[in-house]
Formats: sequence, structure tokens, C-alpha cells
Amino acid sequence: MAHSNAGLFLPAIRSGLDHPVTSSIFVDAALPAQTGPTPVATPDLLEFLRPMAVNGRLPRWTDWWDEAEVAPMFTDPTMRQTVIEEQPTLPLSYYEQHIPVPDGWDDHPCSYLLFGPPYDDHADQAGERGWRVAHLPGAHLHQIIDPAGTARHLVELAATT
Repeated sequence: MAHSNAGLFLPAIRSGLDHPVTSSIFVDAALPAQTGPTPVATPDLLEFLRPMAVNGRLPRWTDWWDEAEVAPMFTDPTMRQTVIEEQPTLPLSYYEQHIPVPDGWDDHPCSYLLFGPPYDDHADQAGERGWRVAHLPGAHLHQIIDPAGTARHLVELAATT
């Protein structure tokens, strides 16, 4: 199971495991290519990020966006502070890389849990790939707002994939 950009790494993680994977669930996540390397960021995102980099490092993810975009992801100020404090400042080079995608990585049941924009297109792509898609309306960090509801959806997806 992977959230956000971690979805790009599921094929590589799976290939490094010494046991079979019974299902993969992408949660409001970017999708890896079906074959070939996957860019971590689109050209538009890279254009947005490059001016923010200082000495090759980006600010924390929540600092990329206006307060009006960040605030709705947090209903609890303590949780918001915890998330902000735990965020790394990643190098711009992380977003400039391409992640290898092993052939046949998706030969097992995969599914997608969508919270909402801007991941709608990824959910649509998952559906086009024949994956089961569920929608739990919320912002990108909805798992911290509604952990029980998120867990119910994940358990259901895992049981039916």
C-alpha cells in the first residue's frame, strides 16, 4: 500500500521482496508506468519546483502551497504541527529522477483509493487498467482526518482484490 508519490516506488519495492505480494493498493497516489521508467515529476511540476530550490534542496512539502490549499488537509492543529515537523526537505534531484519499473510488476490484483483532486486522473487511469477503484471524499491527507474510514476502505479493497 502506498500514498502519494510513494505509489511510483511500489513496483521496485515489490521486486525486492522475498515473498509474493497478494495485492497492491494505491491511496491518492501517483501511478507507475506499466512498463519502462517512470518520471517522479511532470515537466510542469519541475517548472514549479525549480525556483523554490535553495542549494539544491526544496522546502517542506506543505510550504510549497498557499495556506488556503494546505489548511483544509488538517482539522487538528496538533496533527498539522506533527506532520510539518516530520516532513523532510528533499533535494530537487529526487523529483528529477526516473524510477525503474520491472516488467510484469502489476501481475497481481491492484486497486486505487481516491480521496479527491488532483488525483482524479490517476484513479481514472487505474480504472482503465482494470483495477478496482473506490472513492472516499476528502483532501490528500484524509487518512489523518478519517483513519477509521480510510482503514475500512483499505480492508475492503484488500479483501476484494
